Amino acid sequence: MLMTPGPTAVPDAVRDAMSRELINPDVDPEFHRIYDRLTDRLATVYGVDPGGDADGPGAEPVDEPTRDVVVPGGEGILGLEAAIASLVEPGTEVLCLSNGLYGDGFADFVESYGGEATLVAADYDEPLPLAELESVLADDDHAFDVATMVHCETPTGTLNDLGPALDLLAEADGEILTVVDAVSSLGGVRVPTDRIDVCLGASQKCFSAPPGLTTAAISDRAWAAMEARDPHSLYTNFLPWRDTDEGFPYTHLTTEVVALDAALGLWLDEGLDAVRERHREAAARCRERGAALGLEPFPNPERASPTVTAFEVPGRAAALQEALREDHDVLLATGLGELADDILRVGHMGHNARVDRVDVVMDALEDVL
Repeated sequence: MLMTPGPTAVPDAVRDAMSRELINPDVDPEFHRIYDRLTDRLATVYGVDPGGDADGPGAEPVDEPTRDVVVPGGEGILGLEAAIASLVEPGTEVLCLSNGLYGDGFADFVESYGGEATLVAADYDEPLPLAELESVLADDDHAFDVATMVHCETPTGTLNDLGPALDLLAEADGEILTVVDAVSSLGGVRVPTDRIDVCLGASQKCFSAPPGLTTAAISDRAWAAMEARDPHSLYTNFLPWRDTDEGFPYTHLTTEVVALDAALGLWLDEGLDAVRERHREAAARCRERGAALGLEPFPNPERASPTVTAFEVPGRAAALQEALREDHDVLLATGLGELADDILRVGHMGHNARVDRVDVVMDALEDVL
């Protein structure tokens, strides 16, 4: 049983869609129809108006401004790098707000594209450092063009409340473009996309499709900044995806697009509220069972994500992972970076956000412990 926080288990209906005859994305009009339907469905998930009405079961209320939704071919990290490559040039000042591995990683991307990164960071078990953010924004030595942050830090199971940070950025300078990694939260919990200029997702997390696609909801002012920046790259560049009526920038990943479209069809048939409630119930059961086993969640439970639970198991993560795999055919993830052997992660997201699947995992973990 695959219960990692991405890639997640792929439902039968999605695998069936992937087995159909291959479509040529460059010459078959049917592929364009599928891609357009996919972006409309994603607009519903993001809760934005893609220039029309984002409808469907449980769709979010939509207000201006609109967001264009694009789906380039490439695993979710492509989106993080492409957001920076599309907005940053030598001398661009970027504020990177972080309390985790991926938040820190934004600063690395910024510097690799010649930008000037200011990392405002907290320890990985702490909330976003709002006081430090306010202080940096008040510093006249900086004139930030872009700010980055992460909604769900998957390596620690932390869900960040972005509202206060977005408030501070808007109050300090309404012109700062916001880039948010919502890869492991989009689809399982509400993301404030209407306040984000580039909101990033991916196929292999809460949507339970195979890895291979990046998703992004991009504001008009972000597009304008990209056009002014005129990025020189092709693959790590969102601009060529703004208008695909005349064709795609490169041969699209046909099977992955069909799979994500099928996965989102299941998601929308179930309905937004039902999907989110299923994630909440699965998370609650996982933590309840963990507490009964004497396991502590890594972040404060109030900041734990509904999509992934990280248990503290100092020095034992790799051994527990191996025992679960060998003895019970259950695959969980360990931590990353310095916490690689200190955290064991259960991915109750997407198709796996079900109490019965969580119980199988926790029964196995109880036996191993």
